[in-house]
Amino acid sequence: MAKRSILMFSKTRRIAAYPLLVIALVWAVLMGISIGTVHIPILSVVNIIWSNIFQTPLAAHVADMHENIVMNIRLPRVVLSGLVGASLAIAGAAFQGLLRNPLADPYTIGVSSGASVGAVLTLFFNLSLPFIGLYTLPVVSIMASFITIFLVLFFARQVDRTMRVETIILTGVIFSSFLGAMISLMIALTGEELRQIIGWLLGSVAMRGWEYVGIILPFFIIGTVILLLHAKELNAMSFGEDQAKHLGVNVERKKLNVLIAGSLLTGAAVAVSGTIGFVGLVIPHFIRILWGPDHKHLLPLSILAGAAFLILADLVSRIIIAPAVLPIGVITALIGAPIFALILMRRRFERS
Repeated sequence: MAKRSILMFSKTRRIAAYPLLVIALVWAVLMGISIGTVHIPILSVVNIIWSNIFQTPLAAHVADMHENIVMNIRLPRVVLSGLVGASLAIAGAAFQGLLRNPLADPYTIGVSSGASVGAVLTLFFNLSLPFIGLYTLPVVSIMASFITIFLVLFFARQVDRTMRVETIILTGVIFSSFLGAMISLMIALTGEELRQIIGWLLGSVAMRGWEYVGIILPFFIIGTVILLLHAKELNAMSFGEDQAKHLGVNVERKKLNVLIAGSLLTGAAVAVSGTIGFVGLVIPHFIRILWGPDHKHLLPLSILAGAAFLILADLVSRIIIAPAVLPIGVITALIGAPIFALILMRRRFERS
């Protein structure tokens, strides 16, 4: 009876997490749009969005300037922040389950470094591909991230046919170190582009309109659907590959699917926003502590929490030293590093 009561309580708590995080996300969206150099009342924000979606007249008290700020500047920025945060968070949750390491994140296997190299190369050589023009930076970054993950998997398979987790992590670390050295070399050789490259590497969603939302959205949908469909397999693999095989999981195939989907999400996020750390590390771990390790709930809850977190982090980056704007990667590091330290201390006390 006691065990059944505990299970019912845990189930109720997980169900309650969804409306709680949805409310937090909606609140973060409204705050992110309302607060800024020009303050826009929340009721005006709601009216502007409603009017543009359903093509109804604006209320008399809403200024045209406010509509332009909401629809062309702040709303696309908030949506992009949410998509990037959600992408990094669900990818982090998937990698932590796959690698059986709650301290892993999307950058463990070198995907972020690969995407960063693609972006820095684009900025360094001032590349502009035919027919895509403005989209050259994100396209090259995503291509570089895919090349990196396939190279990591190829070399890991050459070293170990079974592609054990330890082999993948070690190969990813090697590639990250090498690609990081390439980035440092290009920064050392660059001239006028230095500020632009450094700004991109620090992470930002500023001055990115709806076209960047359109770039990341299809990759977010595809990667998220793949990972959600693999929640059961991630649960099995979190107990070890041998145990998963006994449960009938095609470990190598499912592992490859999760790696590709997580890399797709990470590469697309890095492509449109630069390098933003700690989201994929802290958010899934935080969700796991509060609501358990079941990936059927961990993955969607990480999406909601990651989106809300990065929207609020971007808001802080805009207002903390207004009118200047800090890179969002700086804010996530300042917030994430202390939280990460507390998590490590908590784990140590639990073991002692």
